[in-house]
Amino acid sequence: MRHFVVILVLIPFLQVNYFEMKKTNAARLLDSKKIAYELVEYHVDEVDLSATHVAESLGQNVEQVFKTLVLRGNKTGVFVAVIPGAAELNLKKAAKISENKSAEMVLMKELLGLTGYIRGACSPMGMKKPYPIFIHETCMNFETIFVSAGKRGMQIKINPKDMVVCTGAQVADLIDS
Repeated sequence: MRHFVVILVLIPFLQVNYFEMKKTNAARLLDSKKIAYELVEYHVDEVDLSATHVAESLGQNVEQVFKTLVLRGNKTGVFVAVIPGAAELNLKKAAKISENKSAEMVLMKELLGLTGYIRGACSPMGMKKPYPIFIHETCMNFETIFVSAGKRGMQIKINPKDMVVCTGAQVADLIDS
């Protein structure tokens, strides 16, 4: 009998919160700046955290789903590159646009401490510190793009111009052609 009572007490509690989508730092930042966006959920595959998988899960063009990469330049320190999901970052272009002679990806073990985000959930918005952000120029070819919302299984659908305004990002050529 006690088990039955416990179940009855827990079920209403779970139903209230189960379907609510919790806001991330990125979403709260957009809310504070009154920028329109949409939170979109997808199924997470812990084995494949790639932007290509995210695009497939969302039923979207992989060129419209952008991934966030965190780098360290030899002169300016940490900066962020946001590029199309299937693209490869050109480190020389990234270094040059960020006023460095060279740049390399930060180590995965540093990511959480630097940004507040984990691999597969790194958003260019709402990071711990205001790092310089560079977004690949093809973002402007779309009315909306998808970027991580800061949580695995959640993306932000946003107008790229609004994202540039929100983050202060510089639009540039960052990928191998």
